[in-house]
Amino acid sequence: MAYNVAVDVGGTFTDVLLFNEETGELIQGKVLSTPEDPSKGIVTGIQAVCERAGIGFSDLHLHFHGTTVVTNMILTSTGSRVGLLTTKGHEQILHLARAWTPGPLYGWMSLVKPDPPADPTDTIGITERIAADGTVLQPLDEDEVREAIRTLVDRGVEALAIGFLNSYINPAHERRAREIAREMYPDLSVSISSDMGQEYGEYERTLTTVVNTAVRPRTMHYMRNFASSIGEKGFGGTLAVVRSDGGNMSTDAVIDRPIQIALSGPSGGVTGSAYLARVIGVPDVLTLDMGGTSTDVSLVLGGETIIRREIQLGYYQFKVPAVDVQSVGAGGGSIAFLSTSGALQVGPASAGADPGPACYGRGGTQPTVTDANVVLHRIPPGVALGGTLQLDEDAARRAVKTIADPLGMSVEEAASAILDIVNENMHAALRVVSVERGHDPRRFALIAFGGAGPMHANALGRLIHSRSVIVPPSPGVMSAFGFLTSNIQNEFAETYLRIAEETPGSELAATVQRLIAQANEWLESEGVAEDQKVFDLYADCRYYLQNIQIPCRFDLAEIVDGDACTFLRERFEQAHRQRYNFDLPDSPLEIATIRVVGRGTIRGVSLTASTNGRASGDAQVLRHEPVYFNGTWMDTGIYDRASLLPGHVLAGPAIVIQHDTTTVIEPGYTGTVDAYGNILIEEA
Repeated sequence: MAYNVAVDVGGTFTDVLLFNEETGELIQGKVLSTPEDPSKGIVTGIQAVCERAGIGFSDLHLHFHGTTVVTNMILTSTGSRVGLLTTKGHEQILHLARAWTPGPLYGWMSLVKPDPPADPTDTIGITERIAADGTVLQPLDEDEVREAIRTLVDRGVEALAIGFLNSYINPAHERRAREIAREMYPDLSVSISSDMGQEYGEYERTLTTVVNTAVRPRTMHYMRNFASSIGEKGFGGTLAVVRSDGGNMSTDAVIDRPIQIALSGPSGGVTGSAYLARVIGVPDVLTLDMGGTSTDVSLVLGGETIIRREIQLGYYQFKVPAVDVQSVGAGGGSIAFLSTSGALQVGPASAGADPGPACYGRGGTQPTVTDANVVLHRIPPGVALGGTLQLDEDAARRAVKTIADPLGMSVEEAASAILDIVNENMHAALRVVSVERGHDPRRFALIAFGGAGPMHANALGRLIHSRSVIVPPSPGVMSAFGFLTSNIQNEFAETYLRIAEETPGSELAATVQRLIAQANEWLESEGVAEDQKVFDLYADCRYYLQNIQIPCRFDLAEIVDGDACTFLRERFEQAHRQRYNFDLPDSPLEIATIRVVGRGTIRGVSLTASTNGRASGDAQVLRHEPVYFNGTWMDTGIYDRASLLPGHVLAGPAIVIQHDTTTVIEPGYTGTVDAYGNILIEEA
């Protein structure tokens, strides 16, 4: 038998999911992460699920791996010390940056601009200059490069980034400076901006290069230790690391560009949701991933994830393709408090895992969302969090009472208010990825996962009027499931800047073919067979002299010799009208960037409908408990997820308990188990 395994390394837990290719069985495991050496937690988790399946590491065929190691280094500024070589006169490029203020989920302006990721004292300008058309205006001063590198190394820099003006059009000076650095210090980690992307935007390319350089040495150490650890256990299969855009690549490719895995964790849940949406025939879905500290939401259209061209971590925005995920500080550990005006607010501050919510019994006293759920019995009495942690309802009530008394409310009313506010916070995030993108959420189903997602999903579905709410069989390991559905993938882009109506098809075809050749070469280096290669073509277009770009997908067959590339205009304006509700028919259309996404298809997992027949009627109730809904205590059925079969119907109010989460079905709604084990919640 062949087995595939996916591992999602989080800050607190490491999730493991094992898939049997022959039987279709999924076995999940969850162990504590080991931040000092993540490979220990990975090996422990894989070993646990392998023992349950009665196999060894040598039986594993594919290993998909997602990690927050790069994310954490960026957010905590704990990467290596980086020296930067840039064009003389532009040494302040990282400090000048771009104008940015908090986005639509913030009701206030609070921005503290951080120091640049490469200190100004470690930034040296080099005499050289390339024009916007790629011609050399001033040759590279190689002696100056040698002196600058020597100076930076003597100062103690651990890695070197090189970002010259207009290198995206002519990278000759950057490449020569890299050669000099390698000749002088062969062990020095060096990155150049033209390798990060052949697109205009000097600040974005330089920033991305610097951050990529900063996280590269430790990522290299992590990847090699990780590969060695599982190799010692007998793993001889293919190891793939999940990217921010939901694809995956080899550890060698990650070592070159670790910035591309900065959002590998959140991308897994969205990628898995897209796969699930295609399988069950509901192609348009919104995703809700609610954890302990934050909630990530995204949109899947036509069974495909939406990819954006940049990611934001903290203050910085990087030019890296990633799944379009919006995050909000709303999680199970989000703290409720009274503002100076006496208004009740929830988050973004979190109680974390230590001491955690008051109901954990570890010394926490501030009221949190989890405490509110415990008070209202949305987490029923006697249920152990994660199967092991017994919750203290009395401590939860005492914490919520600190909010209730000043507001003149009962503890139950205050707990309900906490849930209403946190739900509205998540509702705002869902509107950002749907309504503000020109999509009507009433057309979409809502897939909920994460430890707390299924508890709040019914309420969120009610707020956005979604078609239905879908709770997968194993919501707590949805990111790991998404890893199993990912493909080998990379993007190759080039700045184009041509008017579509004036561009012959032959010229566009030549650029596309060149990028396809680059993508094909990369896929071959990743070991992808010829019959598994797929190339997706995009033109990022905009109205002339504007900078709002919209990706337009096309096929090579649409490019006709002798004809202008006017076929792009209709699909651009359709997307522009959907998002902004207007178009500019008199403005020329400019093709800003041409992109080719090379994919190597992998069958890491497959879902099959149950063949054991369908149950009829209502599911078997485990017991009844009073649960607080709509201002009163209601007799509520408690169900065990493991006992539910396809066809079972759960009439709300109902609570479904399982090892990794709790699902709430509100009064007036029903939950139906489909052929794949999902619970579909709809209005009765």
